Amino acid sequence: MAAQPAPSSHPVTQTEERVQRSLFGEILDWMLVPLLLLWPISIAITYVVAKSIANQPFDQALDDSVTVLSQQVVTVNGRITTRLNGTSRDFLRADDVDNVYYLITGPRGEYIDGDREMHLPPLEEETSHPGAVKFLDSSMHGSDVRIAYTYVDMRNAASSADQPKLVLVQVGETLEKRARLANEIIKGVILPQFLILPIALALIWFALSRGLSPLSELQQRIRARRPDDLSPIDSGQVPEEISPLVRSLNDMLSRLSLSIQTQKRFIADAAHQMKTPLAGMRMQSELALRQTSAHDIHRSLEQLAKSSESATRLVNQLLSLARAENQSQESAPFLQIDLSEFARAVVQDWVQASFTQRIDLGFEQADEPLPVLGNPLMLRELLGNLIDNALHYTPVEGRVTVRVRGEPEAGLAILEIEDTGPGIPPAEREHVFHRFYRILDSSRGGSGLGLAIVREIAQQHNADVTISYNPHSNDAEQPGSLFRVSFRLQQKSPLDINSDFH
Repeated sequence: MAAQPAPSSHPVTQTEERVQRSLFGEILDWMLVPLLLLWPISIAITYVVAKSIANQPFDQALDDSVTVLSQQVVTVNGRITTRLNGTSRDFLRADDVDNVYYLITGPRGEYIDGDREMHLPPLEEETSHPGAVKFLDSSMHGSDVRIAYTYVDMRNAASSADQPKLVLVQVGETLEKRARLANEIIKGVILPQFLILPIALALIWFALSRGLSPLSELQQRIRARRPDDLSPIDSGQVPEEISPLVRSLNDMLSRLSLSIQTQKRFIADAAHQMKTPLAGMRMQSELALRQTSAHDIHRSLEQLAKSSESATRLVNQLLSLARAENQSQESAPFLQIDLSEFARAVVQDWVQASFTQRIDLGFEQADEPLPVLGNPLMLRELLGNLIDNALHYTPVEGRVTVRVRGEPEAGLAILEIEDTGPGIPPAEREHVFHRFYRILDSSRGGSGLGLAIVREIAQQHNADVTISYNPHSNDAEQPGSLFRVSFRLQQKSPLDINSDFH
């Protein structure tokens, strides 16, 4: 099947750009939206409060009017009447805005004086509270009316034991003046807000611009830097809230600078190490071209082959180290594998090489499965480098043993590689894991990368690598080495253990 072309990342970039929000706009939205939502609510509350305030003085005036009118109700010859004359009635109704109405009715609801169109209030038990002024809202001639009413007890003081004779006195007025006062209050409160709101918006805009200006300045300072400038950003010129961001950037710059320095050093060391085999290959090839004897040409070609093998080994180890450093669980998920079976499969691949070098390569398998979590490709590289290192430094007729055992009480699976070579002195054991490091008095060639690869892969698997002398060696001149790699033992689940090691 033909390979499908990789999807273009351009649409994704456009989508990401479309969903990006401005920090300035985000903060402005969160400030303006509540403000614009609360503003009409504030107007409504102000209107209700204004109406309540406007009602209070007019209700007090109605209270006074109904009290004064009730004082004009008298009993003349046993008949209830009022002392209102024409002038008093005109004064009572004198209002250039609202219409004023009044009505006086007797104990049995009979009409005494006033406007007959006024409605009677609902029946209440008022006998215990004569003289108390009550209010109600009604309508007359299609207009809303506010009415104050009270009951007047017309019993003779000398015959207080008689049944009460309650006269109902009502005074009402339309609501034009109240509405006008409420509107005036609303105007006095709302109109200044129309002036204050734009000023508030301008101040918010200005405050946000000033508040976010350190971000713009930080952006300009970062853009003005040279591409190779990885020095820390000065956090003293930014607000306290941005300091954590600047510190995080400085930490990232520090790690990036260290990584770049490490890469530069690695490239320089690699280039330096490559000079030796390449120079040897060039010299041997030039020498072979000048030779006329078949024997001399053959010897030069043998040296050329050795130099080529050394360069190939160095290149392969450089690639292995680069692959180990760039490996991650996201790019190659770890699997649960049986360390014992895995090591046995890897050892089998080195049997032929051990025969060629006349070295006894042995394997001691654990009694039970030892599941560990790891990347099979990287673990194969780790064990392969340890076996290659052991074979490389073990003399002819020597022994190399790969052993796998478990320490369940410590939760560890142990991988050991022991040899009968010259061993590594304690003072050198930490240094041999550094790149391109080789022991000075070593007569064996090598690139100095194999153990660096081992440590890198072990760290990715949370494993510990230690070096000691071979405890089974009795030769003082050849004490041998024992490399021990300790893995974290996983819960045993045979169905999950990966057995495909090839």
